[in-house]
Amino acid sequence: MKVLVINAGSSSLKYQLMDPATREVFAKGLCERIGIDGRLTHKVPAKDAKYEFEIPMPTHSEAIQAVLDALLDAGHGVIKSASEIDAVGHRVVHGGEKFASSVRITDEVMAALEECIPLAPLHNPANITGIKACEKVMPGVPMVGVFDTAFHQTMPAKSYIYALPYEFYEQDKVRRYGFHGTSHRYVSARAAAMLGKPIEELKIITCHLGNGSSVAAVDGGKSVDTSMGFTPLAGVPMGTRAGDLDAGILEYLMGKHGYDMKEMMTILNKKSGVLGISGVSSDFRDLENAAKEGNQRAELALEAFQYSVKKLVGAYAAAMGGVDAIVFTAGVGENDAATRMAVASGLEFMGVKMDAEANNVRGKETVISSADSKVKVLLIPTDEELMIAMDTAEIVGK
Repeated sequence: MKVLVINAGSSSLKYQLMDPATREVFAKGLCERIGIDGRLTHKVPAKDAKYEFEIPMPTHSEAIQAVLDALLDAGHGVIKSASEIDAVGHRVVHGGEKFASSVRITDEVMAALEECIPLAPLHNPANITGIKACEKVMPGVPMVGVFDTAFHQTMPAKSYIYALPYEFYEQDKVRRYGFHGTSHRYVSARAAAMLGKPIEELKIITCHLGNGSSVAAVDGGKSVDTSMGFTPLAGVPMGTRAGDLDAGILEYLMGKHGYDMKEMMTILNKKSGVLGISGVSSDFRDLENAAKEGNQRAELALEAFQYSVKKLVGAYAAAMGGVDAIVFTAGVGENDAATRMAVASGLEFMGVKMDAEANNVRGKETVISSADSKVKVLLIPTDEELMIAMDTAEIVGK
């Protein structure tokens, strides 16, 4: 089965055409500057080839059409007919409480996604636009929605409830939702496979660390807690996002500097995190270089990030009554040996013992703890696109 995976942003659209059974990726790429002018980067892994085009993309419909044209092109295409695409899997950021698993997209599902827009105003409209564009360009092809929030719907009420008047949850659906669920689900399943044990018997802490970061407690294959909250702003400090902070700070700064709520949210989402602390960059590679050159604020930003992740690892081990494995994934988790070591060091009391040589690796699925470590520490590159394709194939296959 050939599945086209679509991840639509407000002005961009990532895609992969793959066979989830064999895991072969036929082509993948990125549409950028949708609504401005339009640029398509198209890669064909089998040829180790990369193609770039300037294509007008006033809307997502033109972007989807450009993707299809690239896939069908005589020179750099990988299919001879659009009918070879059996299904389309869409990443959808927010499914609210309505979706605890991936679903085939129907009119009822689209209506539910529209209802979730207030919960993810920056993401869901783009995801919905991507779905509608695909339906317009590929009528009749089955579509599946795979939700970032779905995996965390197994959290018990004590994990997701906020200590606010209860009617805010009942009437306004204010609760912890969690995000990166597709990634947490994928790497926890891979961890169980690597350890050769049923996931139902394991307590796993998954650390998705990148420009956006979240940590999850996965007990028996189910998410029981996670660090992101009502929005992806909560949890550890991220590239530009503040993470958890005292809400009283907002009132204090707004009163002192005259910010309105929109300006304050821009600061929290775009100007905070490790960028805010360091004043250097939101890119962890830039921070490491600056820290090596003696920039103390860059070093502080890295330390604050690593400390926040370490605290969550300890908290989630306590919440689950133990831990069998800790997983590092995503851009920073997969490529930054220093961050992995900083997070895992000092956890010997709970059975973690790192292997510095094994940890000196980038983007490779491997065990990075020592042979005698009671808690296994794993590096597992995430593959959200494969997870979306697998879900899509399973649902359409039914």
